[in-house]
Amino acid sequence: MTDAALTGAALTDAALTGVGATGAATTDGPTAARAAPGRHALLVLAHPRTDSLTAQVARRAEARLVADGLTVDLLDLHAEGFDPRTGPADEPDWADLDKEYSAEVHAHMRRIEAADVIVVVFPLWWFGLPAILKGWVDRVWNHGFAYGSGRSRLKGKRMLWISLASYEREAFVERGWDAVVARTLGEGISGYCGIKDASVHFVYDSLAVGEAALEAADTALDAFAP
Repeated sequence: MTDAALTGAALTDAALTGVGATGAATTDGPTAARAAPGRHALLVLAHPRTDSLTAQVARRAEARLVADGLTVDLLDLHAEGFDPRTGPADEPDWADLDKEYSAEVHAHMRRIEAADVIVVVFPLWWFGLPAILKGWVDRVWNHGFAYGSGRSRLKGKRMLWISLASYEREAFVERGWDAVVARTLGEGISGYCGIKDASVHFVYDSLAVGEAALEAADTALDAFAP
């Protein structure tokens, strides 16, 4: 399993893509030029502690996006108290593409719509998304908004997933988890919702590398070139 200890001390989450080995998978979008001024990014953080390396990587990504000429909306799911549970108000209605979802969900939909670029930074727990992030996708990337009868308001956006995992790269790749997770995120979520230009970068060797991993946020964004 991936490491539940990623909630541990600051600067103990991982070695990111570019610090050590690379573990990136990209869907079929082309490499883009550096962002032009006026473009906007939604940066999503899914970690309960503000002093975690996950949070520090997100802050590094925010600074880099700003330096590249983008305005940034930082969505810290824990800090904002996002409720990941999908109740009746936000359950998809397969017969109604125009279902009116909750006010909270519509507020998040507007933040996604405003973004040209979406960057998500999170620890890989149990080989998947943390519950709060999975719930954000479940509730907000909803039927009639992100998918359904060819309808998606996410088409044309670009997306970067930065995932922090405890495995060393060799062990992770040998077990095939890099391909499984990258395909789930890049194709199963991003691609399914019309985002063809999506990249997945892994943070390897969690709890071992420390501050050096922060520099790899730049490497991931260099490869993504938003």
